[in-house]
This record gives sequence, structure tokens and C-alpha cells, in this order.
Amino acid sequence: MKHILPILTLTTLAAAASAQSAAASSGLSYNQVSVSYLQQSIQGVSGHLNGWALQASSLIGNSNVLVAAQTTIGGDLGNGGDQAYIGYLFKNAGGFADVLAFAGSDETYGIRVRKDLGNNFEVGAQYVEGGVSGNSEYGVQLGYSISKQVSIDLGYIRIKDAVLTADATQWSLGLRYNF
Repeated sequence: MKHILPILTLTTLAAAASAQSAAASSGLSYNQVSVSYLQQSIQGVSGHLNGWALQASSLIGNSNVLVAAQTTIGGDLGNGGDQAYIGYLFKNAGGFADVLAFAGSDETYGIRVRKDLGNNFEVGAQYVEGGVSGNSEYGVQLGYSISKQVSIDLGYIRIKDAVLTADATQWSLGLRYNF
């Protein structure tokens, strides 16, 4: 009987923390389709490669499990640079930002962080490791929501190639539709 009050207190605090966590969700959409223009430069090589990428992602039902796919379409980068991955989304992790841990095709894995900055802006960062040649990628992204469904994104990725020992950079400008 003397343990009832502490148990009720802990239960009440846990329920309040859970409700606060649910209310503090980021509001960022992960159900989206985007098309992006890419410009890639390789260290020590003059000029750059141009191309397009098509990407789609969606949370499965009401879960935090995300599935996504991306492919290159045309330009100097050619068709079919395909990637698919599955990940788990930690919404508002640590009360700071959304964190996505994922694993994908060609033995890639990584982590992405997204933060809603307010005033229709968002920022993101990523680290991806693996792939056919064991590359490491570090990237940042800035997004601006034109409306609830449409956003534009500017991204920068630094690719450290494990095989060629030549680093590359990639800029992207994309249009995203949230559904």
C-alpha cells in the first residue's frame, strides 16, 4: 500500500511526458516525391557532370518505418544510378530534431537529421557510408516550403571515394511534393 503513491506519480509523469513528446512532433513530412537537378564535380578534373534525380519516400502506415528509393534520370550522370533503403525515424529526438537511421542497397547505411527552423525553413544533414566502392558522403540541405505540399531544396554533398582517392562534390536543386 505504501508503494501506491510513488507508482501513481511515476505513471502520471510518464503519461505526461508521452503526451508532451507526441505534441512536440516536428511537423516535417516524410511522404514525398521530388525531382532534383544535380551538378557533380570531381577533384582534379575540369568541368562537371549534370543530371537529374527522382526520389520518393513514405512512412509505412502510422509507424516510424520509412521506405525510400532514388534513381538518376538522364544528363551526363546517365540513367539508373538506383538506390533503395529502409529506415527508422526518431521524431523530435532529444527535443531537437528528427533523426533517421537507415540501411540500403549496395550495403549502404547512414543517418540523416532534419530540423524545422520555422518561417517555412528546414535544415538537414546526413552521413552515408558504403556502396559499391565504399564511399563516404557528408551532406547538408536547406529547404523552403512554398506551401504545405510544395518545397524547394538546395543541397550540397561531399563524396570521399575510397577507390579512386578523388573526392567529389555535388550540388542539387530540387522541387518536392509532400503528400
